[in-house]
Amino acid sequence: MFRTTLAALVLLASPVVAAEIGDDGLHEAPWIEETFKDLREDLEEAEAQGKTLMVIIEQRGCIYCTKMYEDVFPEPDITAALTDDFYVVQLNMFGDVEVTDFDGETMSEKDVVQRWNANFTPMMMFFPPDVADDAIGSEAAIVSMPGAFGKWTTLNLLNWISEDIYEGGENFQRYHARILQERGIVE
Repeated sequence: MFRTTLAALVLLASPVVAAEIGDDGLHEAPWIEETFKDLREDLEEAEAQGKTLMVIIEQRGCIYCTKMYEDVFPEPDITAALTDDFYVVQLNMFGDVEVTDFDGETMSEKDVVQRWNANFTPMMMFFPPDVADDAIGSEAAIVSMPGAFGKWTTLNLLNWISEDIYEGGENFQRYHARILQERGIVE
């Protein structure tokens, strides 16, 4: 009885990380930029700040988005990377806010998400500093990461992008495996 009571008290006293939710039902974070969602302008602003443009697509009630915001993004290394290295723009998979794609076409969030064939949330998409004038987001992306992943996969992906390792020919899976082995996380 005492152990059960003690365990319950410990659980109640433990901090619970709850992600902030905005009026639109999407998660909020200090590293998400408020923009006009003109992706070419966002790309230019990212470049001006020495950052990589990252678009994160979410939807209201997404349990996998919640996992990322409560368990993964709060990790200090990941928060630092998102803050220091990435210019993050959030899109609502079913939203009506106007978005201008890289090719100049303007449409709602839900239409641009459909245009990009982004069928899963969360979806993180990363863009190079130079995008062709006629490219749409799905064509221009360096890589797209659909779904929720753990700390190491997310951190290694952010590092693979921010350190431009993708330009050297080492694909993400090989990089990720190498880093996990170097850190002694896997043998």
